[in-house]
Amino acid sequence: MAAITIYQKPTCTTCKQVHQILRESGVDFESVNYYLEPIPRKKLKSLVKKMGIPAKDLLRKKEPLYRELGLAEKELSDDAVIDLLVLHPDLIQRPIVEKGDRAILARPAETIRTIL
Repeated sequence: MAAITIYQKPTCTTCKQVHQILRESGVDFESVNYYLEPIPRKKLKSLVKKMGIPAKDLLRKKEPLYRELGLAEKELSDDAVIDLLVLHPDLIQRPIVEKGDRAILARPAETIRTIL
């Protein structure tokens, strides 16, 4: 069975809910606080590919920095968005859950059940 890794911010309510679901399911998982252990660019690019979504879908649009940088008005390539996410982890939607060759954005938290 493939290992499960959750990329998250421990104080995030949705991340806490995903942790609870994983614990209740009895599965082993690794947690990565991407504020303490930043997600390398190559890994973030791989996660986006595994999710099968455009990188811009990982942007937290309600984050003040999103507005400050004027990101709503900009057309950015996936590579440019990934560079922004690496530079500004506050912009990353969370939690991202990876299992083998799949990854999902576990929002809402119950979405985690699709990867178990």
